[in-house]
Amino acid sequence: MHVDIRAMGIKPHINIMDTTLRDGEQTRGVSFSPAEKLNIAKALLQQLKVDRIEVASARVSEREKDAVARIMSWAAENGFIERVEVLGFVDGQRSVDWIADCGGKRLNLLAKGSEKHCYGQLRKTLEEHLADVRATILYAQQRDMVVNLYLEDWSNGFYDSPKYLFQLMDGLLDSGIQYYMLPDTLGVLTPDQVLDSVSVMVARFPHAQFDFHPHNDYGLGTANALAAVGAGAKSIHCTVNCLGERAGNASLAEVVVNLKDRKGVHLSVDEQHLVRISEMVENFSGKRIAENSPIVGADVFTQTSGIHADGDKKGGLYQTELTPERFARTRSYALGKMSGKASLQKNLEKLDITLSESNLEKVLKRVVELGDSKKNITSEDLPFIIAEVLENRDYHYIELINCSITSGLKLESTVSIRLQIAHEQILSAGVGNGGFDAFMNAIGRVKPLQSLKIPPLLDYEVRIPKGGQANALTECTITWGSEQESFKTRGVHANQVFAAVEAAMRMINIRYHRSQPMTSDTAAKIDASVDIDK
Repeated sequence: MHVDIRAMGIKPHINIMDTTLRDGEQTRGVSFSPAEKLNIAKALLQQLKVDRIEVASARVSEREKDAVARIMSWAAENGFIERVEVLGFVDGQRSVDWIADCGGKRLNLLAKGSEKHCYGQLRKTLEEHLADVRATILYAQQRDMVVNLYLEDWSNGFYDSPKYLFQLMDGLLDSGIQYYMLPDTLGVLTPDQVLDSVSVMVARFPHAQFDFHPHNDYGLGTANALAAVGAGAKSIHCTVNCLGERAGNASLAEVVVNLKDRKGVHLSVDEQHLVRISEMVENFSGKRIAENSPIVGADVFTQTSGIHADGDKKGGLYQTELTPERFARTRSYALGKMSGKASLQKNLEKLDITLSESNLEKVLKRVVELGDSKKNITSEDLPFIIAEVLENRDYHYIELINCSITSGLKLESTVSIRLQIAHEQILSAGVGNGGFDAFMNAIGRVKPLQSLKIPPLLDYEVRIPKGGQANALTECTITWGSEQESFKTRGVHANQVFAAVEAAMRMINIRYHRSQPMTSDTAAKIDASVDIDK
């Protein structure tokens, strides 16, 4: 009698078999060193707690043999030896001996799951191949190994040559195989086809335990893994960061989270370590993942839209089961041209800074302006922006409309500018030893500004926030005047030359302001104090 454990409220356990160190290493350009393999294996089994790992293909190289031996030695000492598997081939005794020499106890034997592969590649009949497979299994068992069986090209074999496939299965059912592995070798199946085909295998061979091994050629790896579990598969194969041949295998992080949330099954995997193992494999493989990769990408818990930040502030309106805390991460709120007040306030809270409503509006306006010239602004950039905005006392007599700077190696820099002064637009150009020098020379040629007596430049300092990357905002602080009487202006921009240009424009506006007749309105502006509370 069949007992539906789901109906009894019991969550079925699904095994996760990670094959990053075997199938994942078939990614073009990826070759892990023995030390890297050992560290990944330790992290997968000890921290992430996957049920099984496949670490290599037999007979690849002496270096590979060294890596497998190290893993097996560690696994034996720490109680994991029964969870480490190696791919082997129907090659008489050679693969079995290679694995045994490494200390291995689990053989994943690669047999032909389609008639096309059997006849076309091996040039053998089903009966001949079956005899070879059984002989290899028997020898492995004599060497005290447990055998699992890959039915290579099973996905095509099921639809193209089902008679062959079923006869192969019938001929192996009494051979003591632990897991029958059903690979979608070329990633051709849809979720509906996976559901149908795996269901037939489970129904036809009720005493067999089936793994499903998806590939991601059509981007359906994770969806197919869920369908296989729905059909009765007991184990799913996947790789960290979707590594694998061609388009890769199903993503470990995606499969784990979807199985838990969408299928309600029990898993051994500790989700808190998904990001850590992803970063480790990313570093060792040299294959960078996209910033928007589900679960493990750098940006997947970052809200960019101000509307979303506002909704979160007012009651978590844009949050799901995929909370960052679940994966030992934190939610962040991007700053840029789409930022709203809520996004800015969230970032200010991280810095323990509060601003008055008026200054908040000013800083937000500047953030949006900068967002048009830089892909993202970090919370570390905010102190620069705040200092720049609060230093600005609303002197906007002269506005820089356009500025084009051209520099070259062993060539003088040239600058073209367009200024708005009162109701008039004025063009000017300059040449100099560097972009900033050329800009100042262009300013010196603007007639309405020639009476301002531009002060000497005493000091010029450029910096980025601590820990900032190459694309961080740049703060340029320039000291003007003499040693007896000096003042500073600041500019902030993604480009360090334009940060200096903004600092210079601030100086020019201050000088221009002082040259104007004093009125009660301008006097009030001078006396106004900035109201930053913290």
